[in-house]
Amino acid sequence: MKTKDDPVAERNIRPATQAYRFYEGNPDILRREVDSLLALHAHDTSYDHVAAIIVPHAGYEYSGHVAAAAYMALPKKRPYKRIILLGPSHYEWLDGASVNSEADAYATPLGEVEVDRQTARQLTDADSVFRYQPKAHDREHCIEVQLPFLQRLMGEVPPIVPIIISTNDYTKLQRIAHALRPYLNDETLFIISSDFSHYPSYQDAKKIDARTAEALKSGDVERLIATLESNQRQGIRNLSTSACGEYPIITLLLMLQDEAKGQFDADRYQVKHLLYQNSGDIERSHRDRVVGYHAFAVLRKEAEGPATDKEAKTDGEFTLTKEEKRLLKQIAEESIRSALDSTAATPATHEAAQHPTLLRRCGAFVSLHKHGRLRGCIGHFGEDVPLKDIVWEMARAAAFEDPRFPELTAGELKSIDIEISVLTPMRRIQSIDEFQLHRHGIYIRKGRRSGTFLPQVADEVDWTKEEFLGHCSRDKAGLGWDGWRDAELYVYEAIVF
Repeated sequence: MKTKDDPVAERNIRPATQAYRFYEGNPDILRREVDSLLALHAHDTSYDHVAAIIVPHAGYEYSGHVAAAAYMALPKKRPYKRIILLGPSHYEWLDGASVNSEADAYATPLGEVEVDRQTARQLTDADSVFRYQPKAHDREHCIEVQLPFLQRLMGEVPPIVPIIISTNDYTKLQRIAHALRPYLNDETLFIISSDFSHYPSYQDAKKIDARTAEALKSGDVERLIATLESNQRQGIRNLSTSACGEYPIITLLLMLQDEAKGQFDADRYQVKHLLYQNSGDIERSHRDRVVGYHAFAVLRKEAEGPATDKEAKTDGEFTLTKEEKRLLKQIAEESIRSALDSTAATPATHEAAQHPTLLRRCGAFVSLHKHGRLRGCIGHFGEDVPLKDIVWEMARAAAFEDPRFPELTAGELKSIDIEISVLTPMRRIQSIDEFQLHRHGIYIRKGRRSGTFLPQVADEVDWTKEEFLGHCSRDKAGLGWDGWRDAELYVYEAIVF
């Protein structure tokens, strides 16, 4: 009997059935396409402990921007042991879950991705709710379209466990979640493949998808199910579903429960919304029937470090405690509220003066998001203003002075999420030997010209130090490729929360 390890054994490769349909089939064009989508989020926040992401699976021209936001939230250097992909069935009713335990690898135009057959077979052995049904995988696109993103993001992709879930039996979904829960650890990444509202009008989709997102962010599986059912009862024209990946998403939320309490374990996990679009944002002439796309990340709180109020140190021993981060978030909100209502109280602004770290002079960016979409972002580089004051100023500027958006209104404030990026105090360097790729951002200044690359830019490109500085000098500061050589050079780090 031939085995997988037998050199003459024929490997079972699941072919790239969706190339030239959902994504480009030419490998060179596909590389450029995926790289350009990921580059759109080069400055997005990545998180150290991502347990799962929820990613759309439509054609790249429609959902690729949103999908890239989810992938760029992943930690840049964490060596996952495996990736478990959960997706819905678009063609076969399974009344359970089908695990592809027979394929050795999945092919894409960019190469092959190995299958973790050992884990796949452990699942089928663990519970009869799992089995291998070839028709569930043969022409299904929801898992295949995720692989080129992983290949370009990770290079060498950890072995995958492809699972298609298709059952509305809540007890079976609980069984699936129970079998998968032991893999919910730092060694395993879960990817849940799902689009959201299907075929309502553009405006109806935005309303429906916003309700679904709020329910999903709560982590409450019963609230999510009730919201999906409520959406269907609204009588919205052409709405066929609020989430085609409803069953994989429910499975994920069941995995995130405290089993003893039977509810979302908010002490250990956070569901973070990253981005929303629908197909009407891409094809403006077809807004009568659209499909919605969300990106989410499930963050593991317990792995963020020991039970201490101090965060990881950066250059110059600069740190922010959890309390200081809370105060800065509150300062940003108070700044916006006081601009809208002069009688609004500002307790955090006064309390911040008691924290020496918040009086240090450094730069910061404040980003505002509404229902997962950017609503304003303004920042300040430099070390001429105390941190608490720069956050106050940048929050107000993001709300009312970003030329890309109308001024924020009082009615919108309750829907706004605030994100702050604190730039640690810049340090002048005399040699690029002092500059560390991936850790430091670079700020180049010569006369009235200046430019910067944030630290995370280095994670998205394959540049040497000299190339990093050359691009920043030429593309950002307008000093030419070698302009950095006689300019002032500064390094800094970023703390994002």
